[in-house]
Amino acid sequence: MPLRTRRFAYPRRLAQCLLLAGLVAGLGSCRASGPGSPAHTVAGFFDKYHDQPGFHTVDWSADLLQRLALVRVGKLLGGNDLTNAVTGIRTARALTFAPTSSSAQGLVRDGLNPEAEGLLRAERYTPLAVSGGGATPYRYVIRANGDRVSELVATGALPSALGSFVLVQVQGSFTRAQAEALSKVLPEVVQQTAGR
Repeated sequence: MPLRTRRFAYPRRLAQCLLLAGLVAGLGSCRASGPGSPAHTVAGFFDKYHDQPGFHTVDWSADLLQRLALVRVGKLLGGNDLTNAVTGIRTARALTFAPTSSSAQGLVRDGLNPEAEGLLRAERYTPLAVSGGGATPYRYVIRANGDRVSELVATGALPSALGSFVLVQVQGSFTRAQAEALSKVLPEVVQQTAGR
């Protein structure tokens, strides 16, 4: 009889442990993403948030980028890299978020940043080291094959908005040096076009 009681205790205890583990995992996944299901790609992230309250999406035309780049060429060393990077861009866009209520202020810390970091890690982007720029407001990752870069993604915040979030995606064909030159002007381009 004691044996039978012991035999039934193990499955019950195992079920309780599995239930507890499932609850903990569920809480972790809710914390690691924004509202709804987490995005699995950068395009999915844009699609998920582009029409949500507090979010603003802007597509940058080649003409706008060339005008902004040409203004900066004389101020930056390696101006040719920047000009060539702008010429190599096929598409460029930015998604910005500024909290519209006190309840939305934790969304960046508890949802947007972990969700963006998780998808970039899962999609195996490579970090881009930006030299000589001092403290940059963004973190940059790239998709590259050797020295050829096909995509540059940046995450960060707007300096003028507390609790804000920025995601930038630039697709095209450029070298790592050109991607680095482009990354140095992205914060300024975002600031000028964020609509705030």
